[in-house]
Amino acid sequence: MAYPFFSLAKTPRLQPIDFRSGPVVIRVEAVPEHGMATIWDADVLIWAASQIVEARDQGLATSRLMTATPYEILRFIGRRSSVRDYVRIKAAFDRLQSTTIATSIRQAEGRRLHRFSWLNEWTERLDRAGRPLGVELILPDWFYGAVLDERLVLTIDRTYFALTSGLERWLYRLVRKHGGRQAQGWRFDLVHLHQKSGALSPFKRFAFELREIVRRQPLPGYQLFIEVDAARRFFLAFEPAQSAAPVDGLVPSGTPARVLSGTTLSCHQEPERGLTPRVATQIRRANLDSNKESNPYVLRRSGRLSRARLSPSPRPSDEDGAP
Repeated sequence: MAYPFFSLAKTPRLQPIDFRSGPVVIRVEAVPEHGMATIWDADVLIWAASQIVEARDQGLATSRLMTATPYEILRFIGRRSSVRDYVRIKAAFDRLQSTTIATSIRQAEGRRLHRFSWLNEWTERLDRAGRPLGVELILPDWFYGAVLDERLVLTIDRTYFALTSGLERWLYRLVRKHGGRQAQGWRFDLVHLHQKSGALSPFKRFAFELREIVRRQPLPGYQLFIEVDAARRFFLAFEPAQSAAPVDGLVPSGTPARVLSGTTLSCHQEPERGLTPRVATQIRRANLDSNKESNPYVLRRSGRLSRARLSPSPRPSDEDGAP
């Protein structure tokens, strides 16, 4: 889900996401009571997808109805099992159920937008004494159909759950979708990237945050760069990290014995690092199969480019003309 389907902010978002690019239309709306579903709430969907894929691979019948205990879900997504975490996971269910999406993605040409919520329904099951037994979640057809289509499912590194920044999480999803294992990687025009993220922050602030992420290099399995071409246009580029484990290591649907927790490991605690400057003699080759919607931002650029050397960045200001 590299498109802007979720809020990247930790504070409640009510302003709709309205994204249009070519034939792709996405509108996400929230209700004031709960706010918009966040990219952390989407961990519940990763859990659900993993359960469905594992059942399918074992030859078992699958269904849009999912049953589990909050503890099982929390453990899978690398969270703790405190009372606070139980309250938060239920709030995530509420946001996933109340957030509405209208999109043209995977719709027949000429048809209207498909409208759905990330959860059609969710129910907490209790025993006669009022003690919780578990939860039942009903997934929408749009999401369930995507999970059953092997072409639309990507594996992720389990350390994804330890990423504490919404932008970092979204970037990881983006590079997994568009980069895969390609040695030459992929790149995006920063203006296009800002639009595609759905972030509310101004472009200058968005570009500043990207530079900080490039300096920290928190994404498992990938290395990020800021590239600048001869016309002073800025791009975010990424390649599979040479020393990293394979990027398509599966996130298993079975609960592991130990999961990295975003509450104890924070990528923000890493020391700052600069980039090793490199020069590329020509723009990286476009991958015509991976992202047709973004390719125009690659194929229209030509000429020499260089990897920018990043020194400690000043805070963004109105005088800062380049990201």
